[in-house]
Amino acid sequence: MDDQTGGDPLSEIYERAVVSLQQGGIVAFPTETYYGLAVDPYNEKALKALFRLKERELSKPILVLISEVEQLEEIADSVPGSYQPLMRKFWPGPLTLIFPVRKNLSPLLTGGTETVGVRISSNGIATRFCRRWGKPITATSANISGMEPAKNANEVHAMFGPQVDCIIDGGDAPAKRCSTIVGISEHHLQLIREGEIEFPLILQSLDH
Repeated sequence: MDDQTGGDPLSEIYERAVVSLQQGGIVAFPTETYYGLAVDPYNEKALKALFRLKERELSKPILVLISEVEQLEEIADSVPGSYQPLMRKFWPGPLTLIFPVRKNLSPLLTGGTETVGVRISSNGIATRFCRRWGKPITATSANISGMEPAKNANEVHAMFGPQVDCIIDGGDAPAKRCSTIVGISEHHLQLIREGEIEFPLILQSLDH
C-alpha cells in the first residue's frame, strides 16, 4: 500500500528507515507509548541483532506492528472471534493481541511460543513508517532489557548510540505505560500485561 505523504517533513527519513530495514538494520521510531525498535521480522540475522542490542533473553517474544488489519494474514494463522470487537474498538491504539502464528515466522520472533503479539499503533509516524515498509515490523520497546524504555530520540541515542541504524524523531512519546497485552486461554480473554488500557474496559467491549 502506497503512503501519500506529500509535504510530510519526515518523508525522507521514512525512506532512509525503509532502506535500513532492507539492509537488515535496526530503526527506532515513536509509538503511542514509548519509542520502539523495528527490524524486518522475516530477517533472522536482523532479529538476532535486535536481541543482542537489547540484551534480551531469546525465550522472550518480540511484538509486531502492522499498519492495517489486512496485514494480519501475513503473520497470524487465525483470528479468534472474540478479538473482533476489540480490534474495532481499540485499534489503532495501545492494545496488543496474541495470535496463533503462521509457520513461516521465526521462532526468535515468537520466543518458541507459536504465538505472536500484534497491534496497530495510533501514532501517525509509526503507521506511516509501517505503510512505507509495506509489511509488519517489530515494535519491541527501545531499551536494554530491564531498563526504562526511551521516550524520545535523544534517549534512544544515549542508550544505543550508532548501534541503531536510523532514528525517526517524533518528539516525546507519551510514555505513561506500555501497551496492554491480551491473549486467550481456554476460550477466555486473559490479561498478560497491564498497560495503557484497563482490562475491565476491554472486557466491557465484549458486551457491546
